[in-house]
Amino acid sequence: MRIGCAAAFVLVAAAAAAQDHMVAPGALEGRPDARTVSPLQALIDRAAPGARIEIAPGTYVGDFIIDKPLVLVGRGRPRLVGSGAGSVVRVRADDVVIEGFDIDGQKGGDLGRDSSGIHVYGERATVRDCRIDNALFGVYLREAHGSAVEDCVITGIPGRDPGEKGSGIHAYNTLRFRFVNNVLRDVRDALYLQNSSNGVVRGNTARDMRYGLHYMFSDDNLFEDNTFENGDAGTAVMYSERIIFRRNRFLRNRGFASVGLLLQQCDDVLAEDNFIGDNARGIFLEGTIRNTFRRNIVAQSDIAIVMFASATETRFEGNLFMANMSPLQLVGKRADANFDGNYWSDNSEPDLDGDGRSDRPYRLTNVFDHFRGNLTAADLFSDGFAAAALATAERAFPVLQPVNALDHAPLARPPVLRDVPRPEGREGRASVPVVGASGAALLAGVFVLAARRRPRQARGLRRSLAP
Repeated sequence: MRIGCAAAFVLVAAAAAAQDHMVAPGALEGRPDARTVSPLQALIDRAAPGARIEIAPGTYVGDFIIDKPLVLVGRGRPRLVGSGAGSVVRVRADDVVIEGFDIDGQKGGDLGRDSSGIHVYGERATVRDCRIDNALFGVYLREAHGSAVEDCVITGIPGRDPGEKGSGIHAYNTLRFRFVNNVLRDVRDALYLQNSSNGVVRGNTARDMRYGLHYMFSDDNLFEDNTFENGDAGTAVMYSERIIFRRNRFLRNRGFASVGLLLQQCDDVLAEDNFIGDNARGIFLEGTIRNTFRRNIVAQSDIAIVMFASATETRFEGNLFMANMSPLQLVGKRADANFDGNYWSDNSEPDLDGDGRSDRPYRLTNVFDHFRGNLTAADLFSDGFAAAALATAERAFPVLQPVNALDHAPLARPPVLRDVPRPEGREGRASVPVVGASGAALLAGVFVLAARRRPRQARGLRRSLAP
């Protein structure tokens, strides 16, 4: 079977990304020279190891290095303006805390040397409540085991091509990390993890970047309550095992190669209670084993699931698939997946015995999806009468025999998935208990296109997210 153009493009893009970014870090930047050093350097040099230094409000120009355990706290948000020659803050010791600063990288430095707002090469570092702008990398953790980045706002260099800037938070060969409640935007990749395992990523918001999450060779990590929104390609997770995605949002990742959640060569992944909405492709699976998707909402995507034959032992349980142009695009001659009790908004089979399940299985693939897998232009007609008529005719008079993928006991009504986050984002979620029934109106606004095209489906989505 020939690989569909769209699916092939995504696969090639993912493979190219992996090849391009599997690179060793650059040479470590050392002590700034006299022309670029910050006036804070002398204060740091005089401090005893383990001391707490409080920095008064003001603007401090230049770069500095911390080469001993220290707690560096800004009062009144002092502004650290880099020299533009390299990393503004260079941590070269264990047990360093940096808190309460505004940091300006001056759009300078060198990608080859990983120039950052804060560059850490030391264990158990904490970067907290910092605002970092105009730096190539926001926070770079290199072999910084046990480190944390919390409550930071990181904005990249506006107007630059993604290849000319770095990641918001970049972790290389770092174990037991914590990234909590950070906001990242206008960077190359919001979160980049390479050879970094046993970490927790919780409550972060990533917008307006290439990848919200770019990830490889990193095992046993937990992602909870994050938002990955408006990426050029969405998220790409590769060559990793035992990852958990819980209550995240993958939203509005649009473009020819865009995916809400891409898993390539990933095993034993659990994705539950996530909202995957308004993406070019909701879920993309290639070369994966034993992955489970349960109680997720996949809505308003051109294709809900793209699955290669190399994705094996996959389970979809209790998910809601709503207002997608196509439920499934298979690439290959088999589908090794168990679809068990999901709701499909295009399923028209009745529930005559009232047990909450359709009386007949729901087939995810049809002849039109066969054309879609081999002819990208077919997308132009996927939501029209011709596609629906062709699918109906093919069910009645089979001519082609696409690979059968069946949900043997599909849900007849949308399930109520209260743990799935609302699509409007963290700010909107906080207001839901207050506004009560107005949450339905917010959801209708997000999915206005679905409401216009499929009123019944839009109502089902609001019901599933009812507080």
